[in-house]
Amino acid sequence: MRTLQSMFNHMAWADARVLDLLTANPQAVHVPNVLKLLSHVIAAERVWLLRLRGEDSSSHPIWPEWTLEHARTVAADNARAYEELAAELTDESGGRVVEYRNSQGTAFRTQVADILSQVTLHGSYHRGQIAAALRASGVAPVNTDFITFVRERGAATR
Repeated sequence: MRTLQSMFNHMAWADARVLDLLTANPQAVHVPNVLKLLSHVIAAERVWLLRLRGEDSSSHPIWPEWTLEHARTVAADNARAYEELAAELTDESGGRVVEYRNSQGTAFRTQVADILSQVTLHGSYHRGQIAAALRASGVAPVNTDFITFVRERGAATR
């Protein structure tokens, strides 16, 4: 489960890097779809967290219209919650099956470890879209690659 813990540390780091870039470059917030995509990533992280907790996520939109400040607040809350969840994760709890409904109301049953993998991979996918949109608009994107996270954290020698 150490790999999932690293992936969630990376997720929090990558979300924060994109948020910091948008805060430091206000024109970047207005690049089409950038804030929308980032808000979606963070909202999806929240929705999956609620599902993992067995809470109703139906009132939480997965494509919200958030301000940068609100996105930062939710991202910080998500990071803390996923850090706690990952720290307590065992092979047994990772194999637990979660029952939930998606945003269209369809029922699913999925193992915790698979949901956690989805959360981290989903964010990486959309942060790539954000980087491409920024680059196409003349704004230098921030590097959110996992290996960059590892190198910056000094974990490359483990």
